[in-house]
Formats: sequence, C-alpha cells, structure tokens
Amino acid sequence: MATKVLVPRLGEGVDELTIVKWLKAEGSPVKELESLLEVETDKVVTEIPSPVSGTLLKILVPENTSAQVGEIMAWIGQAGENIPTSGIALQEKQFSNVETQVGVAKPSISNPSLAVNRNLGFISPVVRKIAAENNLDLSQVQGTGLNGRITKQDVLASLDKPKESSDSWKITPRAGGTLLPVSTIRKQIAERMLQSRDTSAHVLTVMEADMSKVVAHRAANKSSYSADGVNLTFTAYFMAAIASALKTYPLVNSSWTEEGILVHPEVNVGMATSLGEEGLIVPVLRRVDELSLLGIARAVNDLAERARTKKLVPEEVRGGTFTLTNHGISGSLFAMPIINQPQVGILGVGAIQKRAVVVSDPAGNDAIAVLPMVYLSFVFDHRILDGASADAFLAKVKETLVEWKT
Repeated sequence: MATKVLVPRLGEGVDELTIVKWLKAEGSPVKELESLLEVETDKVVTEIPSPVSGTLLKILVPENTSAQVGEIMAWIGQAGENIPTSGIALQEKQFSNVETQVGVAKPSISNPSLAVNRNLGFISPVVRKIAAENNLDLSQVQGTGLNGRITKQDVLASLDKPKESSDSWKITPRAGGTLLPVSTIRKQIAERMLQSRDTSAHVLTVMEADMSKVVAHRAANKSSYSADGVNLTFTAYFMAAIASALKTYPLVNSSWTEEGILVHPEVNVGMATSLGEEGLIVPVLRRVDELSLLGIARAVNDLAERARTKKLVPEEVRGGTFTLTNHGISGSLFAMPIINQPQVGILGVGAIQKRAVVVSDPAGNDAIAVLPMVYLSFVFDHRILDGASADAFLAKVKETLVEWKT
C-alpha cells in the first residue's frame, strides 16, 4: 500500500511551511530516511527525510508553495502502484493554474470570494486570510512562486510597499546587466535588518583583548578535545566569555517592551552562521552559562554543522537573548553588526592578529611586545544601556578572555 508523505510539524506554533525544493523527481527510487525535499520556515531550511523506501509516485505540492501541517505532500509506494485518487484530485485542483476567486473590494474573512480580473492560480488559505484582513487586491500583487504563484512573502512585502503605480516597481537591467532573483531567506534578512535599525538606537563601542592565554589554552587542549570528537574553536571561548559577562550584567540579557525592560532568566546566545551566498542563520545555544567549555564547543560544532547541512529545526533559531557574530573568520578586524531583535546587543569578534602593543610590568615599566590581539565590537540598544554599562559588560568579556583560567 502506498504511503502518504505529510507536512510535518517542525515546532510549536509552526502550522505552515514552504516547499523549497524536491530532491527527488516523480518516478525516482528513494530509501527510508533519505532526504526527500527541502522546506523552509522561520528562516530555517530543513531537509525532510522519506518515511519509507520505495518509489516517489506522485508530488502533490510543487516547489515555492506553502503547505499546512498534516497536508499530503506526496505518495511513496511500489513502481506502478495505484494510489488513492480522491484526495489527489482535490489537491491537484487546488494547485492547478485555474482562476481562483478572492476578494478585491472590502473582503471579509468569512466571505473572501469576489471576482478578480486576472488568473491568480492557487491561493493558499493563509494568503487569502492576510489579503482579506488587509483589504488587499491580490490581482495587484506580483507573485514570485512557481508559475507566478502568490506566496505569503509576496503579500507581506506588498503590504510594506508605498502605494505607487506598478510601473514604478519595474526594473529593467541595462545592457549586459543581470537581475538576480532574491531568495526567501535573503528577503527575510533584508526585512529584519531594516526593522532592527528602525527599532533600536544602535551604538557601537570597541575594545581590544590580548588572546595570549586563550591561544595557549587552546593549543594545549585541542588534541584532547579532538579525542572526544570535538573541534575546539575560538568561538567556544567567546561564548563562554559572553555567558560570564551576561551573568554579571543581567541587564544586557534583556529586551525592551512597552510595559518595561524584560530581563530573561536564561542565557541563550545565538551564533551567527554563514550559509555562503544563501545568507546567514543564527542557531541558539541554550543555557550557555551552565555548560563547560567542552559542552560549549560540542554544541557549537553541532549547531554549525546542522545549520550548513539544513538540519536545524525552528526551535533552534528561536529564544536567543544575545548574539555573537565572528566576522573575523573572513579577515575582518572590526565591524558594526546589527542587533538581532528583540535583544539588547550583539558582539562582533574580529580576526585574531599578532600586533606590536605596549605592555607594562608590575613595576610600571613599559615595553613593546608582539601579542595575539582581537577587536571586540559591541553594538547595544541605547534605549536600555548607557555607555558606562555597555563598557562594563564589554570589559568583563575582555577580562575573561585576557585572564583565561583553566
């Protein structure tokens, strides 16, 4: 008997996802637990494994289309096997490119079906609901989904646009130019970055730290950590230093609300992870202050690997109370990162470089020494933190690194 492939629930409150890419074509063999398709939700692109071995008989939900939890996405069975047609007929009718009637003039949620003047194709219930709630004429929305299908992101983007003629939004590349399509992740990054700058009063403060003791500790312990299957990276040390500073200065571990400043009970630090040209994602290490350096290093390895291989689930990119971005991996010395809302701040870590610096001995005598130094760039929300409190927090991060104790 053929097996249904259902839209999984990837986390609490996640009722809808977008089919990004089918990794198997209809008629292709597939093994149990082999990656079958990629889906996206909350900036997370996740691979969904096949529930059984067999042949992918039928794909019901095409790429770049939203689907609800519990909906049938596909059927897997034996080659040539008959599959139920009642459910398929309904879904194929929904996804076929036929005229769908949705509201254009003062629609209501209970009655969003009014005629439109162009062929809109399939409109998901979520898209229809958003359009109805905002009195949006979907015939004026440019779809970016498969065959021009209107997606949830298209509707939300349209609601954010000024009311201008459609011609003003058309872009024609000059001769030799190329107009690159923008991925869903890139659109979300753009929206959230602009939202953050419009929300918080961003201020930057920078300090530099001597990494001599950290470098020595890492060199002495890297082999033993490797024997435990853990790659000891500098990120683990920065995470530990941030956790220590957040415990000392809990106001930095908070969020602004209209009712007051919400101080979070847990220290959950996000780790900005590059996905190459696809953008970046910020998986969250939870209760970092309760972990040893070995535990932090293991968690960093795990989250970074699963972020790059699209194995994260939505819960793993939620609930962060502070963020670390290690821009020094690409050689950058210091930067001004953008705060990950609704957090108070983000710490940017530059490249560790040997530099000539002035050092003083206990007697007050100065000398020039070559030391591994790093710039720490702390961007904070001036609505909550003032310069003195921000500098105190950053000084604690620096102190933990400079005076690293085994």
